[in-house]
Amino acid sequence: MDISDIFGLVTGVALFLFGMTLMGDGLKQVAGNKLEVILYKLTGTSFKGLLFGAGITMVIQSSSATSIMVVGFVNSGIMKVRQAIPIVLGAIFGTSITGWIICLSGLNAGSGWLMLFSSATLTCLAALVGIYFRMFSKKRFKNHLGNVFLGFAVLMFGMSVMGDAVAPLKDSEQFIRIITEFSNPFLGILAGLIFTSILQSASAAVGILQALAMTGTVHFDMALPLIMGIAIGAAVPVLLSAIGATANGKRTALAYLTSNTLGVILCASLFYVLNGFLNFSFMGTTMTIITIAILNSVYRLVVVVVLYPLVKQIEAISNLLVRPAREKSVDDLPLKPLEERFIAHPALAIEQCRDAINDMAVIAKENLFLSFELLNNFSQENYERVQSIENTVDRYEDKLGTYLLKITSKELTDKQNESTGKFLHTITDFERISDHAVNLADAALEIHEKEVIFSADAKNELRIVGNAVAEIASTAIDAFINNDLQLAERIEPLEELIDNLCGEMKLHHVQRLQNGLCSLNSGFVFNDILNDFERIADHCSNIAVAMIALESDSFDTHEYLDSVKRLKSETYEKYFEAYSKKYMIGNGANT
Repeated sequence: MDISDIFGLVTGVALFLFGMTLMGDGLKQVAGNKLEVILYKLTGTSFKGLLFGAGITMVIQSSSATSIMVVGFVNSGIMKVRQAIPIVLGAIFGTSITGWIICLSGLNAGSGWLMLFSSATLTCLAALVGIYFRMFSKKRFKNHLGNVFLGFAVLMFGMSVMGDAVAPLKDSEQFIRIITEFSNPFLGILAGLIFTSILQSASAAVGILQALAMTGTVHFDMALPLIMGIAIGAAVPVLLSAIGATANGKRTALAYLTSNTLGVILCASLFYVLNGFLNFSFMGTTMTIITIAILNSVYRLVVVVVLYPLVKQIEAISNLLVRPAREKSVDDLPLKPLEERFIAHPALAIEQCRDAINDMAVIAKENLFLSFELLNNFSQENYERVQSIENTVDRYEDKLGTYLLKITSKELTDKQNESTGKFLHTITDFERISDHAVNLADAALEIHEKEVIFSADAKNELRIVGNAVAEIASTAIDAFINNDLQLAERIEPLEELIDNLCGEMKLHHVQRLQNGLCSLNSGFVFNDILNDFERIADHCSNIAVAMIALESDSFDTHEYLDSVKRLKSETYEKYFEAYSKKYMIGNGANT
């Protein structure tokens, strides 16, 4: 094997890795990230976790990538370690699919019509189809499908280059002597472990082993320990991903290593003990590209079958290896985590943002209602709580805004673009609602400290418009959380009514000041409260308009709002009339 063969081998490995990545990313995009979202929401039985772990790994062709996602789920509190372990076991088996795809590179040309099924022909056809979809199709789905075909073609070509590069090794006595050493189980497992740790891909390591098998120098007794070592070595990227994770996140990463290590210990012990007694005749069988794929799949299936009943034990081992995290006080509790690991998987990142924004919305609503309570019954404890909640909402806005911008840098589907657009539009409105809650709390503090007294009419008017603001806030937040567009359509007529009520009440208060029924100090506070009520209603309107306008593929929310108020549909008028009766000044029902 001369220098040109070495360069050929390195080039083949590079092409193989690139092709595998391109094909995996393309398959993931073609699947629309649906499997990832299902995995994100998975709360069912461990067997379902096993199946979904295998399924998503077959799509993205990387057990490490699936396990890294699961580490993120556990780290963010979505899953428990015990729920994650069956998914990890499924991923261990699912990654063997790549070996079967590689088997296509071993097809012989034959003659006549059989040439259509040769690896060279398949590679050529895949490349042509891939280039056509990438260059001449404007549909995103076909572009991603083109990546699948191009990735397959590059992978197949990389295998061909590797095969040609290692072909001279079959006549190399030194190489045969070295590879024969791997028939020693300990050396073979160690070699597979080190090699895969460097490549950080079990699929790639098995692919290279398949290329070596083309030389006819790889036997069963060498291949088995190498495949076992490859399984353990695949844990390296998962362990690296757990750096900085929570205790449970680290336990999940260790569960991947523990599962593969236990699998090797149990299977190797049983197999080699039996071989010592029975002296298996197939140990010297020359392996081919297909038999390597079979051995890899069978071994991984056996590991999954053996370890599936031992989920509790695997969790216990992981718990022993990682000490429990220090208990945190309530003030130290972090926001709902936004996993950086999910940025590479936009569907997961967006779902996590959705959960975090829903939490932010609920907290903002809690702050608003707490400020209403302060207006009626001031307490220093609740006043300080409003300030604390506002700090939490501010942190949510900052983290979500930064995280969403990172997501937008990735290639997104139209639906994903719509979701990120809606989220970026609305997080500021939720934060501003909480800001106005603080303003109302400050008004309550002023009323308490200065002993401001409102007239009976002023109190009644504040109570009526306050009830209307409470309803519009609840409606907007419920509509957002449930993505209920029909509920969102009720917000604009109520917002217009609140504006009208606030304007009317300001005039009433001026009249009361002129008649000496209210003081100047109470007038300032009264107007400040009404201004905050108006602004809160405006932000609720912004949330509803963003939901409806973005659902209609329109980012011009001002144009949409103008058209709504200008055209005023029958539904709009119906709700406006109903709200007008409900929040009529002097209506005794509003208590």
